[in-house]
Amino acid sequence: MADQPSPIDLAALRARIDGLDSHIEELILERARYARQVGQAKGDLAAAVDYYRPEREAQVLRRVVDRNEGPLSDEVLVRLFREIMSACLAQQEPLKIGYLGPEGTFSQQAVHKHFGQSVRGLPLASIEEVFQEVGAGNADFGVVPVENSGQGTIQSTLEMFLTSPLTICGEVDLRVHQNLMSRTGRLEDVERVYSHPLSLAQCRGWLRQHLPHAERIPVSSNAEAARRARNADDAAAIAGESAGLVYNLKTIAGPIEDRGDNTTRFLVIGRSLFPPSGHDRTSLLVFIRDRPGALYGVLEPLARRGISMNRIESRPSHEGLWQYAFFIDVSGHREESPLKDALAEINSAAGDVRVLGSYPVAVL
Repeated sequence: MADQPSPIDLAALRARIDGLDSHIEELILERARYARQVGQAKGDLAAAVDYYRPEREAQVLRRVVDRNEGPLSDEVLVRLFREIMSACLAQQEPLKIGYLGPEGTFSQQAVHKHFGQSVRGLPLASIEEVFQEVGAGNADFGVVPVENSGQGTIQSTLEMFLTSPLTICGEVDLRVHQNLMSRTGRLEDVERVYSHPLSLAQCRGWLRQHLPHAERIPVSSNAEAARRARNADDAAAIAGESAGLVYNLKTIAGPIEDRGDNTTRFLVIGRSLFPPSGHDRTSLLVFIRDRPGALYGVLEPLARRGISMNRIESRPSHEGLWQYAFFIDVSGHREESPLKDALAEINSAAGDVRVLGSYPVAVL
C-alpha cells in the first residue's frame, strides 16, 4: 500500500503565521523608529514637505521589485511598502495633497497610489485651483492628470505650466476602469449620463451600442457625475468604483471603456526640484525663436547624445501671434550627463528653456 501523504497541520501553520505577523509588526515599528531618527537628524524643519524625498522612495521601491521572487506580485509588494513609508513619514505630520475633487475621483486614486493613505487629501474644484493651492503653500503637493493613453493630452494642465512657477516632482500611471452606475442599477431606466468629457470619450463606443438615445452631459469630474446621478432614477454616471461607493450607486455595467489598456498619467507638482534617483525623466518647456531650423537645434543635441525623447507637444505660447512653446519629455536627470550637457547646448539654440522638473519614472 502506497504511503499516504501526511495531513496538513493547520494549527501549526496558523501558529507559524501568527509568529511571523508578530515579527513583521516588530520590524515595521522598528522601521518607524529609524524613520523618526532620520527626521530628527535633519533638524527642526518647517513642515512635513521638508522631510519628503521622492527620489529616495523611488529607490526603495525599485529594490523591492528587484528582490521580489514571488508569490506576491510586484504591484502588491510596491503597494504594501508604499503604505509603510507613508505611515512612517506621517509621524512628523501628514503631507497635504491637492487633487481634482470631489472625493472619489481618479485623481484621488492617483494620490493614494503615489503617496499612500497616510496623507491629508485636499479635494479642489479645478486643475487651476490645484496649482494655486500648491503655489500658495496651502498644499504640499498636487496631483493633476496630464495625458490619457486613448484620448491624448489634458490641455488645461499644460496651459498652467506656461505661467506657473511650480515644478514636476513625480508621475503616476493609473489604470482606469470606467463603470456605468446609477441609483436603481437598471440600464432601462437611464435617460441621461453624466461624466467628465474625457470619460465620455473613452466610452463612446459602448454608449453608442447600449445607450444610443441617452443624453450625455459633461461635468467637471466623474465624482461630480456620481454625485448628480444619486439624485434621480433616470440618471447614470460613468465613474470609477470608488465614486460609486462614496455616493452609494449600483453598478449597471463595467468596465465599459473602449480600450483595454485605458491608462491615465498624472503629474505630481510641487515647489522644489529634487536630486537624481537613478531612473529619471525630465520635462522641458521650450520657447523657440522664430527662425529656420530652430526646433532641429533643440532636438539634435538630444539625438546626438542618445537621449530618448518620450513626448513632444506644441502649444501657443501666448507671447505673440503664431508663437509656440514645446513641451518635451526626455530620459535622464538635469543634473547628470548626458542630459546636463545637452541642455547646456540647447540653451544657446532656443529662446528660452525651462526645466519643469526632473523626477523618478513611475514604479509600476
